[in-house]
Amino acid sequence: MRTHKILALAAVSAAIVASPAYAEKGDVLVRVRAIVVSPTERSSAVTPGFPGSKLGVSDAVMPEIDFTYMATKHIGAELILATTEHKIEGRGTLSGVPKIAKTWVLPPTLTLQYHFLPDTKIRPYVGAGVNYTIFYASKADSDLVRAVGPTNVHLSNSFGYVLQAGTDIDITKKVFLNLDIKYVGLKTNARLNTGGAINTARVDIDPLIFGIGLGFKL
Repeated sequence: MRTHKILALAAVSAAIVASPAYAEKGDVLVRVRAIVVSPTERSSAVTPGFPGSKLGVSDAVMPEIDFTYMATKHIGAELILATTEHKIEGRGTLSGVPKIAKTWVLPPTLTLQYHFLPDTKIRPYVGAGVNYTIFYASKADSDLVRAVGPTNVHLSNSFGYVLQAGTDIDITKKVFLNLDIKYVGLKTNARLNTGGAINTARVDIDPLIFGIGLGFKL
């Protein structure tokens, strides 16, 4: 009897090990996440007009969608699409101007992922890739306009690297929970033109992006 139990357990274990991967070569996975973009910024002074000043960048919460193409059951390529709005804040000697500007950010991102346990219900992965960030609709805030007058704001676009880690957790055969975190190397040069008086600052935004959402196997 004991031998039969051992054989039955071995058969179940073999079936689990031999079960097909959740995603095979050629499959496409779609994830819809809510993300929190949290800059870990560092800033130079806004010069030459504001020595001792710094610029900060606010957090943002937005939806995100991404598409993953599985080249094998272990290797996937993920394209991430989202756009977020951020406030640029005055700090240091500019702390009396709490809001400098507003800007929208479009950061298309491509990562190459390795999925560790494709045959299990909990599937962790890591990834690395590239990001190109486009700043658009940048506009001086009323706080800055009241302090120094009408100002044109320009933020340079950025090309950088991305590091990623996350996990997929089965809910059904085609739906899964996704948890994800990314670090993006993102830098920009801010240019403030107030009636021909030019002030500039370099800001290393370098955000952490925390995501949670649902994924679907197409």
